Amino acid sequence: MRHYIIPIFIPELACPNRCIYCNQRYISGQINQPEKEEIIEKINTNLSTFKPPYKAELAFFGGSFTGIEPHKQIEYLEIIQPYIKRGEIESIRISTRPDYINESILQTLKAYNVRTIELGAQSLCQDVLDYAQRGHRVEDVENASKLIIDSGFDLGLQMMIGLPKDSIEKSILSAEKIVSLGAKSTRIYPTLVIENTELANLYRKGDYIPLELDDAVIWAANIYKIFYNNNVRILRVGLHPSESLISKTELLAGAFHVSFRELVLTEIWKQELNQIPKDKTKQLIITTHPKSKNHAIGYCSSNKNYLQTQFKHVFYQEDSSLKDLEFNYHLSN
Repeated sequence: MRHYIIPIFIPELACPNRCIYCNQRYISGQINQPEKEEIIEKINTNLSTFKPPYKAELAFFGGSFTGIEPHKQIEYLEIIQPYIKRGEIESIRISTRPDYINESILQTLKAYNVRTIELGAQSLCQDVLDYAQRGHRVEDVENASKLIIDSGFDLGLQMMIGLPKDSIEKSILSAEKIVSLGAKSTRIYPTLVIENTELANLYRKGDYIPLELDDAVIWAANIYKIFYNNNVRILRVGLHPSESLISKTELLAGAFHVSFRELVLTEIWKQELNQIPKDKTKQLIITTHPKSKNHAIGYCSSNKNYLQTQFKHVFYQEDSSLKDLEFNYHLSN
């Protein structure tokens, strides 16, 4: 059964401060808050393209949803209820800050069929949070996560890599903490330098150097494996490629690539396949799950091209019984 998400972006709505990296209007590609009619139109347009059987989830992204005035939260949530009653949408997902969660808020969300709450953790190292001007502490993430899970919601925790004061060791620590907090899903975002942010000022002064693309891919690959090995669903790797990011009209610097997830999966497979003993006199046959074959071959066939310098010939086969990152190999004359 196909799983679809209908995204509704509410840029910067209710955020109490602007983090040094944040300009949601450029990141999401949306400037104005959506009106009821816009939301209904977007839902109907999306539903018309879904092929049954399917499960659909509506997701409010971009702003701190639970920081909105209570009547506005309910106004947004009520728009979705007729679709849920008709079985066209199964549940709702919201994104918010960890310091905007309490029992009263959770009771309201539960009454309106919200199933998943994603918290923008970004980092679970306090010095990174402080420098990024997040305005909350690691303990806020821990407390909100426990409250969400204890209230029967699915927890999502988003993280960023390459923030000021960050390191690969700190990012790995954050990923491991996200696992231990019980997150069912996550998103991995490399830090980008967006125009009209404090980070842009730091970048121009030479006080911040963003990760190069190759480094960001390696960091994300290591983190991806932590989540994969602990059954945390990885919803996104890299920011959604809005028009302003693709055109680079507002993107000053940072590890942005429209196929960032593919680069990360290519790197993971490169690390795995590189363990095969090299022998230029042998043919190499690699067997993967059908969905993993292209990643094993690599972005622009980079993994296959490399292996073909180490073996006489390289071939790929498919086996649906294998898991995503599992493979078998065989050497022959």
